[in-house]
Amino acid sequence: MAKNLFGQEIVQDTILRDYFIEPPFSVIDTKTGRWQSRKNKWLNLGIKSELGRKENLIGVENARNYDYNYSKKYCINKGTSIFDPALAELILKWYAKDKSSIIDPFAGGSVRGIVANYLGHYYTGIELRQEQVDSNREQALNILEINKQPQWYSGDSDSILLNFNKRFDLLLTCPPYLDLEIYSNDVNDLSNMDYESFVEKYYSIIEKSCDLLNGDSFACIVVGDVRNKQGYYKDFITLTKHAFYNAGLVLYNDIIILNSIGTASLRAKKTFSASQKNVKIHQNLLVFKKPKQLDKVEGVWAKNK
Repeated sequence: MAKNLFGQEIVQDTILRDYFIEPPFSVIDTKTGRWQSRKNKWLNLGIKSELGRKENLIGVENARNYDYNYSKKYCINKGTSIFDPALAELILKWYAKDKSSIIDPFAGGSVRGIVANYLGHYYTGIELRQEQVDSNREQALNILEINKQPQWYSGDSDSILLNFNKRFDLLLTCPPYLDLEIYSNDVNDLSNMDYESFVEKYYSIIEKSCDLLNGDSFACIVVGDVRNKQGYYKDFITLTKHAFYNAGLVLYNDIIILNSIGTASLRAKKTFSASQKNVKIHQNLLVFKKPKQLDKVEGVWAKNK
């Protein structure tokens, strides 16, 4: 084993990757060839998470939180978000126990459910829109064995979670980024709510989900920030942290996910020159833990229940 100038053993990155899939650092780089290769292997199974919803949900006609004229001029918001299956695999590798029961209160597309059950876990997801659930189920039937199907419930998580009497080993989810993408006109759709209503329901769903977690379990949520109409960040990451604190969990890891640059390099000059806004190319993976005894956790923001 090679050693540095201080006589300490040098841990090679290749060893970390072989053991953990990716090095367990505070930054995850999804731009590498290795990452893209893993992602493509999952997609080649037939995962099509974009099905079940409209195209271009981040287009200026749908996104209310950006300055419309500026967005239209520079075309900075396009596409529909799709959860990265390689990221789902990595999170499960790092934080799921063997054959974990997984709860996902903001299920959305098919990715997390298919990846979880493909890896031998038991996924339960709740999605408001029936057409999305139907699409997810169809994809899962084409990819997974009949006895390894994820469970998707159609309806409002805030109500459905009240009827669950089972416990879960892991929370894995990705919520609507406020009103960045508007999925439907349903009054219970978080993405279709004003800010105050969103916050109230968001807190409620997270608290009910966390109440179903076993002690010493993790809750993993991928979030990104969005801007309001004046161009200021709404600080959705901090809002999410406080929602979990309110539910009695404590922050365990805060990880930066570096996304593909894509057209960001083309947009950066116009975007920054016009408004001095940096082009965002990352998301956050927030990892919380539900302590066995919350009153024993010191020096952190936590709610005693």
